[in-house]
Amino acid sequence: MTDMTTDAMRDPNNTPPLATAIPLGLQHVLAMFASNVTPSIIVAGAAGLAFGGAEQVYLIQMAMLFAGIATLFQTVGVGPIGARLPIMQGTSFAFVGVLAGIAATQGLGVALTACLIGGIIHFALGSVIQHLRFLFPPLVTGLVILAIGLYLIPVAIKYAAGGAAPFQMEAESFGSLKHWSVALTVVVVALGLKFWTKGTISNAAILIGMIVSYILAYMLGMVSFDKVAGADWITSIHVMPYGFEFNLGAVVAVTLISVVSAIETVGDASATTKAGAGRDATDEEIAGATYADGLGTAVASVFGGLPNTSFSQNVGIVGMTGVMSRHVVTIGAIFLIICGLLPKIGAVIASMPLPVLGGGVIVMFGMVASAGLNVLTEVNMNRRNMIIIAISLAAGLGLNLVPTAVQYLPGVLKVLATSAVAPTALMAVVLNLVLPDEID
Repeated sequence: MTDMTTDAMRDPNNTPPLATAIPLGLQHVLAMFASNVTPSIIVAGAAGLAFGGAEQVYLIQMAMLFAGIATLFQTVGVGPIGARLPIMQGTSFAFVGVLAGIAATQGLGVALTACLIGGIIHFALGSVIQHLRFLFPPLVTGLVILAIGLYLIPVAIKYAAGGAAPFQMEAESFGSLKHWSVALTVVVVALGLKFWTKGTISNAAILIGMIVSYILAYMLGMVSFDKVAGADWITSIHVMPYGFEFNLGAVVAVTLISVVSAIETVGDASATTKAGAGRDATDEEIAGATYADGLGTAVASVFGGLPNTSFSQNVGIVGMTGVMSRHVVTIGAIFLIICGLLPKIGAVIASMPLPVLGGGVIVMFGMVASAGLNVLTEVNMNRRNMIIIAISLAAGLGLNLVPTAVQYLPGVLKVLATSAVAPTALMAVVLNLVLPDEID
């Protein structure tokens, strides 16, 4: 194979031979595939859609299709849109808490309308993103990412034990040895492959672990392919499948997370150029990445897809291989689009038993939390910053754990207050701006 450290391979506009580019493109897809479809499964469950049903399959298809399309916005670009860097886009975990709450209480129509408007605002941030970065230093972004992971971990445990809703947790089989055996298979296989293999297998460790666990679940009689046989071969795409339902609170909630997502994308763009080319990202690249982020979210929401963002794990692939070619990631995007157009693939994913998904997201959500901790290692842990961390996490996670504490708040404001992420972000931003720096 071509030397991965040559100057040519560090050029975003370089086009490697197909024999090199196709495996590298697949590697990018494998590294993010499980993380990309999981948010749609969780939000679909919160909205009350039948597990494995046609509507859930549709949301999974849109996750794959528009992850590919949004990635093309980044790698190919149109005018100022797109960083034209090897940045892989995918469905964002950052929005899961807010969207699950909105979908459960207000419906998917309200949730996706908020995503559309939030995506448009996110797009507009591309012109001012450089001027907003001061609001989101590592202290704030680290706290937000940590809160996302900590909020989602209980969801992972519920799935691993065999259920996701209160009535499922009361079932006799909830927490059974069979469920935990399937879930822990994902964890054990993923850890083994991650630390004792290299390259593509190591990067796809979670996905491979879920496949092995899926096979075990099938052998234990936990898998039914009835709905796979009935799934269409080609996706029928629908415009605003759940209607247009405006709710100001939902829009504010999604927009707040969109700002955080935009800052995360700025970080990923900067990390990509550092890892692949040893330089800082230009203002044009950062603005283009933000434009693509917002456009991808807005377009996806029109057809029933959830918000997308840049995927940090794919930055690691760029650093590991030294391949900076955006065309490699473009090939990965094409694979995702093909998957998104084939409902049979979505039906197979939707037939996955909850414990298989649970085992995968235990690792994924734990990694989200640890990523937040990693960002916080850049922060000087003086008394001022520790107070900000303490109050922000206490408010965000505390209200999430005791939602009746704000039971008299109206509608989506209650959802926002109990989402863990939004209160943590708001507290962290405000306290970081208000508290004087000289507290030691």
